[in-house]
Amino acid sequence: MKILVLSRNKNLYSTRRIIHSAEKLGHEVRVVDYLRCYMNITSKKPTVIFRGEKLENYDAVISRIGASYTFYGAAVVRQFEMAGLFTINRSEAITRSRDKLRSLQILAREGIGLPVTGFANHTADIDGMIDTVEGIPLVIKLLEGTQGKGVVLAETKKAASSVLSAFRQLKANILVQEFIKEADGKDIRALVIGNEVVGAMERTAPEGDFRANLHLGGDGREVILSDEEKNIAIKAAKTLGLGIAGVDLIRSNRGSLVIEVNSSPGLEGIEAATSKDIASKMINYIESKIN
Repeated sequence: MKILVLSRNKNLYSTRRIIHSAEKLGHEVRVVDYLRCYMNITSKKPTVIFRGEKLENYDAVISRIGASYTFYGAAVVRQFEMAGLFTINRSEAITRSRDKLRSLQILAREGIGLPVTGFANHTADIDGMIDTVEGIPLVIKLLEGTQGKGVVLAETKKAASSVLSAFRQLKANILVQEFIKEADGKDIRALVIGNEVVGAMERTAPEGDFRANLHLGGDGREVILSDEEKNIAIKAAKTLGLGIAGVDLIRSNRGSLVIEVNSSPGLEGIEAATSKDIASKMINYIESKIN
């Protein structure tokens, strides 16, 4: 197969692993910066051009779209879809997962367990929103935040009101969620490919923090999921239409809850924690779909 990887930097760990695994399995792979791609949107002749060269005769596209470039990156993926290429994550699934509010609404509609979540527009509704998530402490999240950035724990009602008011004055869109105390600063990243959880790690927040993201200094170790947790992760990924996804779970007294679904999950942390070749499993999944 000829595989095209959309990535801004071919030296990133995840991109390098995808290249290595694809070549090891006998495939031809090329990396292009999707922000340097431009499109010819002509009737019946959808074309993507990279530095003057038409990107043609590829079998599959693996997208590694950064959160800051979702709109343009998804447009490039969509153009390849119009040309009939297989994309491991379709454009609408990428944009759906990147919209935290929309993705939670879709997951909730399908009955997938979530932390109690509130969303409001006006500062006059802040007290009501706080009550909606059963009071303080509570977690405040910027809709545009990634990797644990833009996430604040408010431990008093006054602090919550102050943070919410400040964000709203900046015209920032925010979610408010219940704080799952019993999680004790831990969450789980389940890596889903197709209909299978191919690896899972438990992340523990650094001392003095409640955010378990590895980018913020959290520790990761392999964890064994229950069948119920595997089914939750797979259902969450399929509900959003993702072929590959990092599904973040948090264990609560009422079962495991989905807190986020990532359409471009990093491979470094989970491969290190599980000692599994996740990148090759991605290529195997593409092989099965193309065949």
